[in-house]
Amino acid sequence: MNAAKLLPMFAFHGVDASLPLPPTTNNCFKNTPFRIPTSHNTTRLSKLLTPCCCTIDSKSIGGDVFSVTPPNKCDVDYLGESTKGDLNVKLEQLEAFGIGDAAFEGPIEEVARSEAREAEDLLRDLGIPSPSSSRNSPRGIFCTRTLNLRSISAIGYDMDYTLIHYNVKAWEGRAYDYCMENLKNMGFPVDGLAFDPDLVIRGLVIDKERGNLVKADRFGYVKRAMHGTKMLSTRAVSEMYGRELVDLRKESRWEFLNTLFSVSEAVAYMQMVDRLDDGTIPAELGPLDYKGLYKAVGKALFWAHVEGRLKSEIMSKPEQFVEPDPELPLALLDQKEAGKKLVLITNSDFHYTDKMMRHSFNRFLPNDMGWRDLFDIVIVSARKPEFFQTSSPMYEVVTGEGLMRPCFKAQPGGLYSGGSAQMVENSLGIHGDEILYVGDHIYTDVSQSKLHLRWRTALICRELEEEYNALINCRSDRESLIELINQKEVVGDLFNQLRLALQRRSKDRPAQTLAATNMEDEDLTESMQKLLIVMQRLDDKIAPMLESDGELFNSRWGFLSRAGLWDKSHLMRQIEKYADIYTSRVSNFLYYTPFMYFRSQEQNLAHDSYTHYCSQINNEASS
Repeated sequence: MNAAKLLPMFAFHGVDASLPLPPTTNNCFKNTPFRIPTSHNTTRLSKLLTPCCCTIDSKSIGGDVFSVTPPNKCDVDYLGESTKGDLNVKLEQLEAFGIGDAAFEGPIEEVARSEAREAEDLLRDLGIPSPSSSRNSPRGIFCTRTLNLRSISAIGYDMDYTLIHYNVKAWEGRAYDYCMENLKNMGFPVDGLAFDPDLVIRGLVIDKERGNLVKADRFGYVKRAMHGTKMLSTRAVSEMYGRELVDLRKESRWEFLNTLFSVSEAVAYMQMVDRLDDGTIPAELGPLDYKGLYKAVGKALFWAHVEGRLKSEIMSKPEQFVEPDPELPLALLDQKEAGKKLVLITNSDFHYTDKMMRHSFNRFLPNDMGWRDLFDIVIVSARKPEFFQTSSPMYEVVTGEGLMRPCFKAQPGGLYSGGSAQMVENSLGIHGDEILYVGDHIYTDVSQSKLHLRWRTALICRELEEEYNALINCRSDRESLIELINQKEVVGDLFNQLRLALQRRSKDRPAQTLAATNMEDEDLTESMQKLLIVMQRLDDKIAPMLESDGELFNSRWGFLSRAGLWDKSHLMRQIEKYADIYTSRVSNFLYYTPFMYFRSQEQNLAHDSYTHYCSQINNEASS
């Protein structure tokens, strides 16, 4: 059977029915240019390029063959996802295509494998990359909670570090420069200091009481810490934080670095902690503790943004600060053409938004489209997170100079300032989990839209690409480290049994077995001594390897998503809790299609060792 006929006709739950409805033209294939495939299967390809001579009326291709599940007739599938937007085949049309029951004879598992192979061959002949090539790559989209994109009616986007990716060294470097200039004007000693983007990473937490920067695991236990710009030893970290947890609800003490915009502030603060410690901050600035110093740095950076010089510089030279992504506008165009309502919701003002979006989008859009043509609603100066939490006045931007007038409901194609998420829902007639919001800020974008509105959420984290590659490059080192740790565990378990035998014998009690009870003391202690020496030497090798784990990503803090060899970082816990999917950039959606069904993977649990037990039982049974 020809996979070209069968592939678009079925939308089983969990399968990406990513081919669009066939066009209503005189031929079965568009007469448009395409990349010449390099496949050896020229026979199949020649058939695909041959105009169809079937007698089916061309107007029946599409609406008469397929149907899309409407909102009022949708159901819930076996994974709890809505079936709204699923593509269905009208069974009465199968005979017209020469597809009968005989095509599906046999176990469905075998039929599925056969049709999948044929579909893969078809994609290869057409020069379309296999979907699996995107999933297993640094630019994959990773799923923490199952999400059916077909059931999503509207997609909202943040702009800064989401639709627009800045060169961190350039953007945050200039923010740092303006911050330091303001600190100098306030009387702080800043001479000799320079921006060091490698000093911090996203997901760290500032301890404003102690002047520390810490990395916590998913439970809140501190694993690494830095005071000022100096890393603390493992012992110092244990003594300082061994009895307390990082609690982000205590905002007076802990400040979570949610976004790349936090980099400049954190670098400036940690450097000024050093100046406070060495006594170079003038006494006339008043008695300053670490918390007061943090307020001063925050004030200096705030004025760097408010003064407007930073954004004016970026607007005048966007090519120096913005990293273009030609695929991104095309990903949004696919979503719009698939019937999604697109909404831009940014805290940036109108003039800055228009300048950045023009620079990043217009040159990559077809047919003289502008960036505004992509979006059904554009909202600037949104004041997130309050935008998701409360109801605020909305103003329509009516002139290119930014002149505004009050309004109460957004209209398609409109440009607005302020307002609230509820106004967006009411204007679109779409609510709750029918909306997907995409942003880079865990709190402002992701957690608040989910907690207050139950929107589905996607987090953009550009650093994932670097971490993914670092994990690949250090795979052999991590495998060696894990092997050493496993050896230490085996030796340790053996040593502990001998130690228990010695303990029981020393208390005039029998050991675990009669042989252990009757064993000579000299033999027992000799075995223990050897094992103890082996463990100590293993520790000597493990410790530096464990310390350097993740240095390919960051020499101070290790990997973004991990705290220690196996555990997740506090950042990763926040992502899993609030983001349904996460990825490195919005353009990654281009390779997944607007019809993708994202399915979360099995989560490993501590007692999943039962699988090892089952394999042992099976091996014993077969031997």
